[in-house]
Amino acid sequence: MIESTNKLLLSVGRLTGLIKQKLEINFNNVLVIGEVSNFKKHSSGHWYFNLKDNEAVICCAMWKSYNTSVFFNVLDGMKVIVEGRVTVYPPKGGYQIDIKVMKPAGEGELQAAFERLKQKLLAEGLFDKDIKKPIPIFPERIGIITGKGTAALKDMISVARRRYPLAEIIIAPSKMQGAGTAANVAQCIDVFNTNAHKVDVIIIARGGGSIEDLWAFNEEVIARAIRKSRIPVVTGIGHEIDFTIADFASDLRAPTPTAAMELITPDVIEIYSFLKNYQKKAGNCIDNHIDKNKKEVTGFIQSYGFRTVLDVVRIKEQSLDGLIYKIDKNIDNIMFRNKSELEILCKSLAAHDVTKILEKGFVLVKQNSKFITRAKNFDASSSTELVFKDGEIRLPELELKKENTSDEQKN
Repeated sequence: MIESTNKLLLSVGRLTGLIKQKLEINFNNVLVIGEVSNFKKHSSGHWYFNLKDNEAVICCAMWKSYNTSVFFNVLDGMKVIVEGRVTVYPPKGGYQIDIKVMKPAGEGELQAAFERLKQKLLAEGLFDKDIKKPIPIFPERIGIITGKGTAALKDMISVARRRYPLAEIIIAPSKMQGAGTAANVAQCIDVFNTNAHKVDVIIIARGGGSIEDLWAFNEEVIARAIRKSRIPVVTGIGHEIDFTIADFASDLRAPTPTAAMELITPDVIEIYSFLKNYQKKAGNCIDNHIDKNKKEVTGFIQSYGFRTVLDVVRIKEQSLDGLIYKIDKNIDNIMFRNKSELEILCKSLAAHDVTKILEKGFVLVKQNSKFITRAKNFDASSSTELVFKDGEIRLPELELKKENTSDEQKN
């Protein structure tokens, strides 16, 4: 600070600091209503925008530590009420509101934001019926996205156990209210769509509440996650009168969490009743069909034409019996004849049995393991075996005497 003859000479920084101090002391906690414009989200997570009305514009900043508590989507043109302190941003020499709390200026603003997003997604075809996926009739695994330990979760599990105990329940706990809820629910949908879980249907469930409590389900990120899911998604959010953007995007909307579980699970009692009735109807149908065909067959059998056919069959059967008798008779004759011939051959073989011949006193002569049947084949230089009935005799070499021919006798 430099003193002059009658005034203080201030630097720009000093003057800005004094103004900043004065503003922060006198406007430490203010409530301001205005319309959002030029809204921007910085990569750091901080929000920067203008708040305006017909008379003026003021810059605003809302740090990440505070804006995470904002439950709704902030859009240009939305009328809001902010609470914070007025301060100065020295590098630009401008004043701004550092916001700690932001709320919509009444339910009308939220409804207007709801309608704007609804019309945007509707124009994109995100709510078209022809892209909605069918709900499985008999789901084996059901995925539930809801708050941990909530009454809604307990009611849904109770309904599933009562109606369809075969189904396996897999729970993905998630925030169901406040900042970060939409992103958390969308992440759970993505997790269920991995092959690790293989659920057949997903339920997003949240009990009743005010429009502020349910506002997270009006965010665009949830609607796009539902439509991106390859697994059908059922919503059971709030009460019967509550409709959210998630309900429009889902493949099936239920008025309550309990109703959502009832809609996707078959009633085991109804299944048993259906099977019992089906069994009874099927049995009656079969009996009637048998009775009808039985009468028809009986009529055919008793008809003259069918009796004629039976007579022909019986005549042929009788002829066949005669042929079979003749065949059996011929076989018996052949067998008898062959048996007689076999007996004759056996007797002939017995008559030529060597043992029988030896018993009559004949002797077999054997040389070199062969029987000698002619004198010309006898070798005097080889040993000789004489085979009798009661034993064998080995003889030394013998001189062979040949019988004289008729010519020698004449000489």
